[in-house]
Amino acid sequence: MIGYLRLMRPANIVTAIADILAGVAISAYFINVTFSTLTLDFTLPVVCLCLATIGLYGGGVVFNDVFDAELDSTERPERPIPSGTISKTQAIILGSYLLLVGILAAFSVGRLTGYAGWLAIGVATSALVYNKWGKHHSFLGPLNMGLCRGLNLLLGISIVPEMLETYWWMGFIPIIYIAAVTNISRGEVHGGSVKSLRLTAACYALVYITMGILAYLHHHFWLALPFIGLFIFMINVPLFKAMKDPSGPNIGKAVKGGIIALIAMNAAWVAAFATIPFAIAVILLLPISLVLGKIFAVT
Repeated sequence: MIGYLRLMRPANIVTAIADILAGVAISAYFINVTFSTLTLDFTLPVVCLCLATIGLYGGGVVFNDVFDAELDSTERPERPIPSGTISKTQAIILGSYLLLVGILAAFSVGRLTGYAGWLAIGVATSALVYNKWGKHHSFLGPLNMGLCRGLNLLLGISIVPEMLETYWWMGFIPIIYIAAVTNISRGEVHGGSVKSLRLTAACYALVYITMGILAYLHHHFWLALPFIGLFIFMINVPLFKAMKDPSGPNIGKAVKGGIIALIAMNAAWVAAFATIPFAIAVILLLPISLVLGKIFAVT
């Protein structure tokens, strides 16, 4: 069981759940709703979308290790498959099951006529394409990885289909952000370049400036500012350390920081588009992810 959990990257899955909650907030699904007025009928679609992203993200990262099994036997022999904890066949079965659960859970929300199920298929396809081919391309690879997160945010927004037609363009924001994180992740083993780190810093700045502008336009700037500030702190502290010393361990910390900080980013979206109580509920996922990140590998 520990081996299976290591394959699924539990700390990362928590960040994927935060993506969904941010998308739901952007869709205005939470408008005029408080914790005291939540009902089962209202919350069930949200729960199903969270289950969908658990399956999609978990299945995606499992297949990442399946496709990297040979390389990991040299570079990361401690991982479950090369160490012999989990066989490659077992990993393929687990990954397939998780992706299937994710797609079915999404279709349970949107049915065949809705967007959710088809977006889930898009996430699963993008993840498999990245694992097999995308990661080997220096330019298309990061964009491919970012597409997975962009579609995941849209999966949350699809809970209100009409809003997806309005806010589809917001999927580009996580694409830029995750592409920036993926851009430096190639240096985790052998170290990276300062030029690559500076490019990532520029992309980060573009993302949080955009977040501030959108929060201002929705008249929630001061409510979202603490969350945006936390996000900026979490991504830039390890990144600047890596700029001073672009060694493998420092790059790894910068990548881990970029992934975990997604929860702060998503809490900021919730504060900008919904209410502070829901934003606090999302930010409370952060300590859970941090604890899991100490137990299980994030990258």
